[in-house]
Amino acid sequence: MLKDGERLEPLGNGIEIIVSDFYHFSTDTILLADFSRADKSKKAVDLGTGCGTIPFLWSRTETKSEIHAVEIQPEACDIAERSRVFNKLDNIKIVNADLRELKGVLPYGYFDLVCCNPPYKIAGGGVKNPDDEKLLARHEESCTIDDITLAAKNLLQFGGRFCLCQRPERLVDVLESMRKNSLEPKRLRFVQQRRDKKPKLFLVEGRRSSKSGSLIVEPALFIEENGSWSDEMKAVYGSYKEGYVE
Repeated sequence: MLKDGERLEPLGNGIEIIVSDFYHFSTDTILLADFSRADKSKKAVDLGTGCGTIPFLWSRTETKSEIHAVEIQPEACDIAERSRVFNKLDNIKIVNADLRELKGVLPYGYFDLVCCNPPYKIAGGGVKNPDDEKLLARHEESCTIDDITLAAKNLLQFGGRFCLCQRPERLVDVLESMRKNSLEPKRLRFVQQRRDKKPKLFLVEGRRSSKSGSLIVEPALFIEENGSWSDEMKAVYGSYKEGYVE
């Protein structure tokens, strides 16, 4: 089942996924999976799923939700599909597709939740990685924020939720794009490493075609407190790698 350079990563509750040097995940992924909470939804989509981490994290506690994991890179889809088979999760469907071209691939106006952990760097910005896989993951080479919010708008039913994480410097871009595509921002939360550090990430949730206004800015999430993992981060990690978070 495993190919050269691959390994199994335990996510908790008996679920393990295949990761490699190219296809893996970070704390941001775990935070977004927790923030979006697929157990509140019956039909969910993860856009740009990579090796499928978010759908598998969702499935630690919820295996009845219908989950579609969309990824443009065939190699990542292969890893995610082998993980799906290994975990015997028939509720997850891996979809090898461009999120800009989902008409006829996934039903429009059907889903309760669309989630995305997008590239953080604007196309043409920063030093580009020569590896195509990392370039697509880190830079807006295959999609932009507008592409993502438009795809979410098309996929969501009225009142459906869209959840995304991004770097604070992109906040205005994200909120502007969400409103342009009828995804009204309703929840916003910043993530800080420690209380004395500036935010390193934000998590945002919007509602499809919802009334404008009423944005709730939640208290910041601190990853560390008093020199160790915060109690909230321990709760977010949950059963992921028992004993990993002390």
